[in-house]
Amino acid sequence: MEQIFYGLAVLACPLGMGAMMWLMMRSGKKAPADAPTEASAAELAQLRADLDRLRSGQNLAHESGAADKGTR
Repeated sequence: MEQIFYGLAVLACPLGMGAMMWLMMRSGKKAPADAPTEASAAELAQLRADLDRLRSGQNLAHESGAADKGTR
């Protein structure tokens, strides 16, 4: 009878590890399928607006630098 308990104790670790790995792989497939929330969509729109504003500022600075080079 004691040998059964020792056998179960020896198998508990690998079986538990295998079960945990299976659960992690299974839950990992669901994460990318989630749709973006409204908060993240609003944040994305704000970041795009900021990026456009920064790019337009760089274009203006680049054009003024080109104008300075042409006058010299």
